[in-house]
Amino acid sequence: MALDQSARYADLSLKEIDLIDGGKHILCAYRMKPKGGYSYLEAAAHFAAESSTGTNVEVCTTDDFTKGVDALVYSIDEAREEMRIAYPLDLFDRNMTDGRMMLVSFLTLTIGNNQGMGDIEYAKMIDFWMPPRAIQLFDGPSKNISDLWRILGRPVQDGGYIAGTIIKPKLGLRPEPFAQAAYQFWLGGDFIKNDEPQGNQTFAPVKKVMPLVYDAMKRAQDETGEAKLFSMNITADDHFEMCARADFALETFGSDADKLAFLVDGFVGGPGMVTTARRQYPDQYLHYHRAGHGMITSPSSNRGYTAFVLAKMARLQGASGIHVGTMGYGKMEGGADDRVIAYMIERDACEGPVYYQEWYGMKPTTPIISGGMNALRLPGFFQNLGHGNIINTAGGGSYGHLDSPAAGAKSLRQAYECWKSGADPIEFAKEHKEFARAFASFPHDADKLFPGWREKLGSFALEA
Repeated sequence: MALDQSARYADLSLKEIDLIDGGKHILCAYRMKPKGGYSYLEAAAHFAAESSTGTNVEVCTTDDFTKGVDALVYSIDEAREEMRIAYPLDLFDRNMTDGRMMLVSFLTLTIGNNQGMGDIEYAKMIDFWMPPRAIQLFDGPSKNISDLWRILGRPVQDGGYIAGTIIKPKLGLRPEPFAQAAYQFWLGGDFIKNDEPQGNQTFAPVKKVMPLVYDAMKRAQDETGEAKLFSMNITADDHFEMCARADFALETFGSDADKLAFLVDGFVGGPGMVTTARRQYPDQYLHYHRAGHGMITSPSSNRGYTAFVLAKMARLQGASGIHVGTMGYGKMEGGADDRVIAYMIERDACEGPVYYQEWYGMKPTTPIISGGMNALRLPGFFQNLGHGNIINTAGGGSYGHLDSPAAGAKSLRQAYECWKSGADPIEFAKEHKEFARAFASFPHDADKLFPGWREKLGSFALEA
C-alpha cells in the first residue's frame, strides 16, 4: 500500500447511535479480511478511501470540503472480520431531473473498485442502513401484494397465500402448448409467471404467445368465477425493447391489464432496468427475479453482498415482489433463518443482521417463494416463516401432481389451509383429495416428512 490512510479515513471514536441519530450517513457493514502483511485498520481505511474521495497518494487538489465527504471506518472487529463504514449522503450521485437517489451510485461506491483491491483478501457487504432522507429519495414499490389480494377478491390486509406456478419446461414450448399449460393450472390456482429465460424465442414469439395466454386466462376466469394473474417477462438489454414488450402485453390484456405483472431479471439486468420498469409502469406489479445472484450472494462467495442485502436494495428500487429463496424447504441454497430476508422487505421496521431499519411507510415488497416447493413442503415452510402472505410459484409442485396441474394448484392452496387451521397434515389429507394425492405424487418428500404415510393414508392418497 502506497499510503497509510487510517488517520484520514477512520475514526473509531464515532458512535453508531450518533451517526444514526444524525441521519446524514448511509452505514454499511462488511465481512472483510486483509491480505497478509496489512493491518486490519489500515486495510479498512484504504477500502473506505477507495469507496469515496481517496487516492493512493496525496494529491494537490484535495481541499477541506472534499475531506468533509470522506467515508469513515467507524468500527472494526478483527476477530469477527467485521468493519463498518459511514458514507456521507452528499457522496452519492443524484438525478438531474428530480433530485432522487439512484442505486447504481450506491453500488458504485459501496461495492465498486474496493472489490478488486490488492490489499483486501475479501470483503462482502452483510447489511446496510438507510437514513430517513435516503428512504424518501428512493422510489420504493408502487404496487404490492395487497393490490393482488384486491384483484383476487380477498381482504387487503392478511389476504393470505397466492398459489402460483412457472410454466415448465422453462424453454421449448410453442405458443399453443404454453397457453394450454397456463389454462390447466389456472383452473385451480391464482398466479402464473414466465420462467426467467422465457421471452421472445423464435419458436414462441411474444406476439403469438400473449394473445393465447390472455385467451386462456379469460376461459379460466369464466370457468372458475375467479380472477387470475400473469407475470410476463419483459427483461431486455434495451429500454425500448423492454417497453415494446410491456406495451404489447398491456394492449393485449386490455380490460384485464391490472391482472398483468411485469417480471424483470433484476440481477442480470441491473438497477437501471428495474428502475425503468418501476417508473414507466407504476400501475403494474413489478416482479423482481434474481437469477444469477448466487454468483456473489452465495455463502461460498466471500465477495459482493448477501442475498439479504440484495432483497433490501430491491425494496428501495421499487420491486413489488422479489424471490427470497425457500429457506431450506426447497431445492435452492438457504436455511430457516433466511426468514429475516422476508421480514426486512415486508415490514415497516425490522432488525437485520447488523442494523435496525425503519422504512417510514415505504410500501412492502412481497416475498416470492420458488424452487422445488410442493404441497408437502409448504406446512413446514409456513410454520418457520410464521405467516402465509406470500406468492409461491411451484413448477414441479403443480405440473408434477399425478392428477393434473389444476389438482396440483388446489393441493398447494389446501396445504396453506392445513397449516392455517393447525390441522395434522395426515388427517387433513383424508378430507382433501388433492392434498392427499400430493403424497403419492411426491413420495420421496412424503417418506422424509411424513414417515408411515402409506399406512395412515392408504387409499386416500394411492388411488386415482
